[in-house]
Amino acid sequence: MKKSFFLFSGLMVIALFILSGSLALAADKIGFVNMREVLIRSDAGKAMEGEFKKAVEEKRAAIQKKEGELKKTKDNLEKQRSILTPQALQEKEMNYQVEFKEYERLVKDTNEELQMKDQFLSSKIIPEIVKVIRSIAEKEKYALILEESSAVYASKENSLTDKVIKELNRTYKGK
Repeated sequence: MKKSFFLFSGLMVIALFILSGSLALAADKIGFVNMREVLIRSDAGKAMEGEFKKAVEEKRAAIQKKEGELKKTKDNLEKQRSILTPQALQEKEMNYQVEFKEYERLVKDTNEELQMKDQFLSSKIIPEIVKVIRSIAEKEKYALILEESSAVYASKENSLTDKVIKELNRTYKGK
């Protein structure tokens, strides 16, 4: 009987420690930030997007020019197909294939270049966003702030996205 009493008492003490730890954890504030939304809606993010779109348009013009040249070569090849000798036709088809490979290489290189540009631009703004988030966390005594996409569930009442955007806009205008 005494053994079961001590066992029960021990389990109660352990349960109280666990419960008090859970209650302490529940008192800590946890917030969420949607980084994608911050990038889209903030002034800094809009400026970054504008710079990126400008780069995309420049690259798109070069690709469209190459596409036009390639189409012209293909059309000429099709028009001359019936009058060319087999050897001349083969040579023109090989030239077309070379031009097509150059076009593919241009598209691939352009995509890689744009991806690097996007990463570069993001690497300039992400640290600023993190600074703002840390500042809010310290001021408002948050124990943890997570990126919304990494959470299974994030309550909208715990979202700090709008606060982060407002603060980022305020600090961005100062730069």
